[in-house]
Amino acid sequence: MESSKTALLSTNKLLLIAGTGWLFDAMDVGLLSFILAALKQDWGLTPSQLGWIGSVNSIGMAVGAFLFGIYADKKGRKSAFLFTLLMFSIASGLSAFAWGLGSLLVLRFFIGMGLGGELPVASTLVSESVEPEVRGRIVVLLESFWAVGWILAALIAYFLIPLPAVGWRGAMILCAIPAFYALYLRFNLPDSQAYQQQNSYAQKEPVIKKIQSLLSNSFRRQTIMLWIVWFCVVFSYYGMFLWLPSVMMLKGFDMVKSFGYILMMTLAQLPGYFTVAWLIERVGRKWVLIAYLLGTLISAYLFGIADSINQLLISGALLSFFNLGAWGAMYAYTPEQYSSNIRATGAGMAASIGRIGGILGPLMVGFLMANQVGVSMIFALFSLSILVAILAILLLGKETKQTRLA
Repeated sequence: MESSKTALLSTNKLLLIAGTGWLFDAMDVGLLSFILAALKQDWGLTPSQLGWIGSVNSIGMAVGAFLFGIYADKKGRKSAFLFTLLMFSIASGLSAFAWGLGSLLVLRFFIGMGLGGELPVASTLVSESVEPEVRGRIVVLLESFWAVGWILAALIAYFLIPLPAVGWRGAMILCAIPAFYALYLRFNLPDSQAYQQQNSYAQKEPVIKKIQSLLSNSFRRQTIMLWIVWFCVVFSYYGMFLWLPSVMMLKGFDMVKSFGYILMMTLAQLPGYFTVAWLIERVGRKWVLIAYLLGTLISAYLFGIADSINQLLISGALLSFFNLGAWGAMYAYTPEQYSSNIRATGAGMAASIGRIGGILGPLMVGFLMANQVGVSMIFALFSLSILVAILAILLLGKETKQTRLA
């Protein structure tokens, strides 16, 4: 009994420490969606220029996920964890002093690198550090810190960004300062036992061999499935959520009202995560992920065709509920596909492929909006993307519920 209490305390501590960094990462991504709307007014940027800000962030995330996934398999999860958060925190704080589009794009790239590297490494570390019976639930609860970060971002955007004394620059400083506290917490965080128990050859294995292993007969099926799912989900998520405030303004609401409505929609993310955390050890990863992606598909279509405030709020809340719940299931599902010697590399590669979708999604929205394509058609394309992800899981996915990680 005493040992189980100690294990629970250790798990909760790990969840809190990893989750704080996740929370501040989410604050940054959430604030970016509101900052895009503010920059359109402050700097007079075009939809294409705004799309590039979101896409450069995703380019950095793609590079970070790839490089730090490999780094975490070679040098340890903790080391990668600390390095990525430090990069994110410094670049985020400096972005408050950007003097034009060019400087902001450079800093958003480094923010993206830190953010993209941290997320798959964090989920890998937590997956390897908890018991199989609760692993899925704990990883989903880790992902739920993302919703808290988004809610804080929406609160900052609604109450502070409209104030002349704060604006979007003050919001970026607010995002960076607490991230340094999360960095401090992590110095006492132990590395995962799975990594520590690897032999020295597994840790020194050449990068090209690790990548080749992902496409070997043992792992090819799950790798292809994860790459398709990550690409489609990230493509639709960043295309939809980075543009939500701008879409609300296009539908006739001013900036402050749009931010307030998004705040209400964002609150639905938390029950999305918590229901997945409850279901994932009972139903399994595969079918929970499929169910929540199906809910995302339907909600995205309904949001695109909504023409009243009630329809927008209901469909937007459902979109937040199902889409972020699906992210929780996806982060739990991904590290379980691989053995420990390539787990962070595999999770990082899948996330990196996904970030290519994150680059294309905002760019596509900016291009289509500049060419007068309607919001309903844009969101129908995102629904189609989610359908492709569902089919990939149905045809190629296998259940990994409560399997012991090798």
